[in-house]
Amino acid sequence: MLALLALFGWLLWSVSARQALLLLVGTGFGAALAGTRFGFTTGWRMLVERRDPSGVYAQLLLLALLALLSMPLLVHFPETTAALGPPSISLLVGAFVFGLCMQIADGCGSGTLYKAGLGVPLNMAILPLFALGSFVGSVHLNDWLALGASAPVGLVQRWGLAPALTLTLLALALLAWGVGRWTGRPLRPAQLPARWLWGALALALLATLNLLIAGQPWGVVYGFGLWGAKAATALGLFDPAANAFWGDPGHAQRLSQTLLLDVTSITSLGILAGALWVSASRPRVRQPLTPRQWLVGLVAGFLLGYSSRLAFGCNVGAMVSGISTGSLHGWIWVPVAFAGTLVGLRVRRYFGF
Repeated sequence: MLALLALFGWLLWSVSARQALLLLVGTGFGAALAGTRFGFTTGWRMLVERRDPSGVYAQLLLLALLALLSMPLLVHFPETTAALGPPSISLLVGAFVFGLCMQIADGCGSGTLYKAGLGVPLNMAILPLFALGSFVGSVHLNDWLALGASAPVGLVQRWGLAPALTLTLLALALLAWGVGRWTGRPLRPAQLPARWLWGALALALLATLNLLIAGQPWGVVYGFGLWGAKAATALGLFDPAANAFWGDPGHAQRLSQTLLLDVTSITSLGILAGALWVSASRPRVRQPLTPRQWLVGLVAGFLLGYSSRLAFGCNVGAMVSGISTGSLHGWIWVPVAFAGTLVGLRVRRYFGF
């Protein structure tokens, strides 16, 4: 805690008030995720394997709350931006592979961060591989987009606030109804675990603060790729000027700056700190893995990074931020990633995770 306060003070004094505040927002994300064990990966697994919709209902509640808060901000504050991604072949491939691998690695982008902060060995080992995969994915991204892509579609920008928000809430309600019909357990908020209700509320409020302070929605994947790009450049293994993605002026500027100026990196650092803070008051449960499980898990971690870059986000950047800010690519991401999860659960069982 003292180290976190010291970093906050240093950022406030030497960098900017915005980055200092975003560190606190990221710490809140980490504490909320770890404290409530708000797991996107686990919620999908519970739905498929046990027909328990509680985790998915909590995610739908988060999306509805965040859409109600975020979409009006996009209209009234032009400096804020939506989490837009282009519908593309890369989106379809990336979302499917990500949904598959997140079940093997037992974590998405935010899950990897907070579980690494909790001291889970596999996720701690996966974190640098996730960053490496995200970097390699960014290097290859333009080649993937050349296979077929259309312009990003923002529902708020195209239709206006009321139609976009109404359609989003109706679609979320329809999903909740469908999940209830399939599981035989219709949505009753009073019956959801209290920790997930609080988790959904906390994450919605924190993500709204992130949008207000940073001017962009909560994200994870870009920061990972930036870490990998900076490491590769520092080692002389990569020339960013020769790459279409990192040669872009905006990306090149972030690559030349300290990571403490990057919005996504500072919130991700906060997630680690928040989870570490929570872990200090909880016993750590370590599940031993076989060498084969370690190998499969680490490969899955690399592919998580690679595929999330192709898909323009993970459960946070594509699903949570994408849908809540009206991006069509978020609605494409969800069913394709869920299809990948169905395969990933079979792989997970095969290797005995």
